[in-house]
Amino acid sequence: MKLNLKPRTMMYPAPAVVASAYDEDGNPDCCTLAFATMCSHHPPAIMIAINSTLKRKTLADILKTRQFCVGFPSCEHMAQTDYFGIESGYRQNKLEKVKYNYKDGEMVNAPIIEEFKVSVECRVIHIAEVGSHTQVTGEIVNVQADEGVVDENGRIIFENLDPLGYDDVTHSYFRMGEKISDAFGPGKKFM
Repeated sequence: MKLNLKPRTMMYPAPAVVASAYDEDGNPDCCTLAFATMCSHHPPAIMIAINSTLKRKTLADILKTRQFCVGFPSCEHMAQTDYFGIESGYRQNKLEKVKYNYKDGEMVNAPIIEEFKVSVECRVIHIAEVGSHTQVTGEIVNVQADEGVVDENGRIIFENLDPLGYDDVTHSYFRMGEKISDAFGPGKKFM
């Protein structure tokens, strides 16, 4: 039997990601996001949403510079990722506090957190207010990845990334599962 549950924000599985940007004085800032997803192949784009009712510094930075990076933390970065989401950039330089290194993006003026194995550099192409959040769509203009998470064809090896998952319903972090099959094949038996 299926149960009807109260409507709430949920997406399974959901990656924990960290958005980063520079402020108007060139200081780096970042915040952890539960709301992030792919949204276009052409142009390649991702969508992030940041709570605008809480006056997030990273959101203000992105809206001013119209450039940002999204880093994909591995499970080993769980404590730092959690901190990036609970501390305010108005009070603390979060990257300095956790002793994380950053560098300028190759294609955008946004900080890339070097400890994360994969980062995507984005330029803002669309902004929309959706309830409590500001939804920002960024065209992906560059992807940086550590050699250890890239195969010989230049694709990310999911298992080597060991991505950190987040459940916004229970406010819990998870390790993502193992590969069970290639896509675009198993369903052919129903054609």
